[in-house]
Amino acid sequence: MTNRKDDHIQLALLQQTQSNDFDRLKFVPVSIPEVDFSEIDMSINIFEQKFPLPFFINAMTGGSEKAKVINQRLAQLALAFNLPMATGSMSIALKDPSSMETFSIIRDVNPHGFLIANLGAGHGLENVLKVVEKLKANAFQIHLNAVQEITMPEGDRHFKGWLPLIQSIQQGIKVPLIVKEVGFGMSQDTIQLLKSIGVQYVDVAGRGGTNFAQIENTRQTQPMDVFNQWGFSTVESLLSAQKVKDVTMISSGGIRSPLDVIKSLALGAKAVGLSGYFLKLVTEHDHQTSVIKLQQFIDECRAIMVALGASSIQELTSKKIIYDVELINFIQQL
Repeated sequence: MTNRKDDHIQLALLQQTQSNDFDRLKFVPVSIPEVDFSEIDMSINIFEQKFPLPFFINAMTGGSEKAKVINQRLAQLALAFNLPMATGSMSIALKDPSSMETFSIIRDVNPHGFLIANLGAGHGLENVLKVVEKLKANAFQIHLNAVQEITMPEGDRHFKGWLPLIQSIQQGIKVPLIVKEVGFGMSQDTIQLLKSIGVQYVDVAGRGGTNFAQIENTRQTQPMDVFNQWGFSTVESLLSAQKVKDVTMISSGGIRSPLDVIKSLALGAKAVGLSGYFLKLVTEHDHQTSVIKLQQFIDECRAIMVALGASSIQELTSKKIIYDVELINFIQQL
């Protein structure tokens, strides 16, 4: 299990996405923005709280000594910038309690931060409450990873009963529940189904970033390449999500840059989760350099908002967007 976790870290770092569907859309330029840099408000309200920035550190890792070091560094950044942070899947900590410290290090470093615990969709309410209690988590993230499990050599093959399990968690948990994909995106039908059982927060986690099908196929003796390009991109998922009302959408999957963050927010996401960006940041740089680079990332987000004449995150949704032919075709078929 520990080796698999380290495999995931290494293979995720090797995946360098040069382009994705965020490159298929662009903003209509605003030559007279009528807003000053100092006036930009990047704060968001989500999970009944206010956060100073519209993005957070999304689920990545845990369960090995290497993962513990990464989580410690990520938690230091979360503390420095008041960013929410999600753990990687904590299933291993339920099987091997000695690995819990690879997750609890996050709470040790950032005792008052907003922490999101994480388990897979096959877990029930009892396990969810255990990990939430262990970390004093402020929210819980359940991930949907059927395609990853199918392509994983040692993966699960039992997916029946996920929906009633999620419903029981939604009804029994005292903190916000986020239902999240792991890189294959979500359709309008899936989001609507989740809404029907009371789910209020959905992370579409679309194709375009870390590709777990490719990662698991790398570990397979008989790879299932059919899944390497499976699912909806993050952009396609966000466009699909616009058809569903009264669900708070989170964008993740292939968020490479400040421009991708701003595009996500313009497409209706209320917050943006980044994994690959932060993983690369803390594995390639020390804390001081990571802080400098993250501040540059934030400043660039603010600069883009100035260029668009948007003084707040809410104003981004009114900015005009031009789509390429492929995305226009997708939108028409929706």
